[in-house]
Amino acid sequence: MAGVDLTGALVAWYDQHARDLPWRRLGVTPWGVLVSEFMLQQTPVARVAPVWSAWMLRWPQPSDLAAAPAGDAVRAWGRLGYPRRALRLHECARLISRQHGGTVPDDRDALLALPGVGAYTARAVVAFAFGQRHPVVDVNVRRVVARLVHGRGQPGAASPRRDHGDVDALLPDTAPLAARLSIALMELGATVCRAAAPTCTQCPVADACAWRRAGYPPAADRPARAQPFPGTDREVRGRLLDVVRTVNEPVERARLDLVWPEPVQRDRALHSLIVDGLVVRRPDGHFALPGGADCDPGGGDPGNGEPADQDPIHRRATT
Repeated sequence: MAGVDLTGALVAWYDQHARDLPWRRLGVTPWGVLVSEFMLQQTPVARVAPVWSAWMLRWPQPSDLAAAPAGDAVRAWGRLGYPRRALRLHECARLISRQHGGTVPDDRDALLALPGVGAYTARAVVAFAFGQRHPVVDVNVRRVVARLVHGRGQPGAASPRRDHGDVDALLPDTAPLAARLSIALMELGATVCRAAAPTCTQCPVADACAWRRAGYPPAADRPARAQPFPGTDREVRGRLLDVVRTVNEPVERARLDLVWPEPVQRDRALHSLIVDGLVVRRPDGHFALPGGADCDPGGGDPGNGEPADQDPIHRRATT
């Protein structure tokens, strides 16, 4: 890659071809960036965009969300999936309001101390919201680096030290420019250097690509198959939660029993929703979203760190 201005080529390409996503527009606050990173964990951009826009209209500051019941956050989350993220984002807003004066901190360690914020999210926020120089590595970036630098069709198993080191070596010293390159690498992987059917003719750095020069050798390992959804506990949880969050009054058990015919799996899914704090059982035996009066929270603690962001290299949706 000697003699190739990767930063200049990629940033210029990004400035001209980047998708017009609402959280990238001028005037978006660090809070808006943080909300987008929560929502984008393993969720496609097309599904996130309308929910993010509605969320920011309703809760433009962390203090606005912190003042709302947790159940409102779960209801507004809709069908984005992994709804525990809504509870963690709500608790995150409460801690930002209480400990940081309502302002999203610009320090990576301070962000890591917030519920639901893992290593990837902290790096993404300080880079994309504050223009700091940190290697931001998701599955898209890993794939771009594997092809561009190492000549491999797929990145293989994640290695935080190696992967962050690879990206750090590409970043310029100037912090704002490094942040622009980070988002450009991510965008290139999401829209051009895709896992399947990459459009290499549209790549601004194709001439420097080691994979292209090597004749596009196939990946040694097959990509992991996506986990099936139909019939899983995740599907049952989603159906049960849909019943509770689409009404404004507590739901009786008989109504939930209609959601899924297999009682053991249905009870297991309902119990897991209660443990996670997404649904509460009232003393009268009815079920509701958290935050209402006379609710038994069931002992659930949403915990710290969304499953997607516990991985060493965060797996973000590719489109």
